[in-house]
Amino acid sequence: MNALLGQIGLLSARLLAQGSDRGWMPKQRSTIAPEVDAIFDFILVVSVFFFLLIVGAALYFIIRYHRREGDPMPGGVTHNMPLELLWSGIPVVLVCIMFWWGFKVFVDMRTPPDNAYEISVRAQQWSWEFWYPNGISYDELHVPANQPVKLVMTSEDVLHSFYVPEFRVKMDVIPGRYTTTWFEALYDDEGSNEYPLICAEYCGTDHSSMITKVVVHTDDGFVDWLANADPLAAIPEELWPEYEKDPDKFIKDHPEIKGLKTPALMGQKLYKRKGCSQCHSIDGTRVTGPSFLGIYGKQEEMEDGTTVTVDANYIEESILNPNAKVVKTYPRGQMNSYQGRITDREIAMLIEYIKSLGQK
Repeated sequence: MNALLGQIGLLSARLLAQGSDRGWMPKQRSTIAPEVDAIFDFILVVSVFFFLLIVGAALYFIIRYHRREGDPMPGGVTHNMPLELLWSGIPVVLVCIMFWWGFKVFVDMRTPPDNAYEISVRAQQWSWEFWYPNGISYDELHVPANQPVKLVMTSEDVLHSFYVPEFRVKMDVIPGRYTTTWFEALYDDEGSNEYPLICAEYCGTDHSSMITKVVVHTDDGFVDWLANADPLAAIPEELWPEYEKDPDKFIKDHPEIKGLKTPALMGQKLYKRKGCSQCHSIDGTRVTGPSFLGIYGKQEEMEDGTTVTVDANYIEESILNPNAKVVKTYPRGQMNSYQGRITDREIAMLIEYIKSLGQK
């Protein structure tokens, strides 16, 4: 059976252009993509062939044998057993091939190898967050090439769907439970190794902006990226006060910590990486949550009528327990807690960034 499926796939590939070259399909950038495309091509070829055959035959018979004025009424029509067996048997065989072939690839897509590199994925309105075994999180998915990668995914709010067209990988991300998928990315020596990662399930107002990217690295490139992905975590605990006291001098004295910037600039990166930008503008525009522009030091009225000064303590509380004190006129329950998803250092950097946006 496997040999038969291989021959059918080869025939389909010859009838249609290769997936990496045809303009109407994304490039094949994972090991499973050619198998998925072969099934798609086979089903497409069979469907087009029988559509043309059936519609063409019907049109021919309508034109050739339509009843003309004066023609006698047709008599009774008897069945033809061999013909009926033929036109029933051929579709049954084709459907069985489609099922067996599709089920085989489906099982392969749902069974990650034991040596797969595991990454945790958290989706929320309207951003992605990827957690790596060394404890860092990132808003882009970076993976090593030619190595199986297993994703363990969950949603913080509503139903989302993880989809990378070039990998032919799609899996729902469901609140309250974990789903898994896996792939083995291929490295392109001549082209770009960045591919769009989108949410393929409508998830609310800004669903269309829930887009990030997958970056495929060589083995050495991935190790290097992972070592420098979180410069804040690279600062030893005993040196943290030195960084807070004089960030510019600390950065100059420690060039080995790549990507480290001043607290406000680190906070600006975290503002985008942690998904804050989806609900909090920095230009005064009202969106899901209050704008960060000029909010630090401002007196805000809460929904219960009390007044709170927006200071470091209030910002930290709002990040870890967002429903404790909700600003009046803004809906409750729109933000999930970042408890366990953000470090004290990252909170401090976000506070510095909000300060840099002005004070009232």
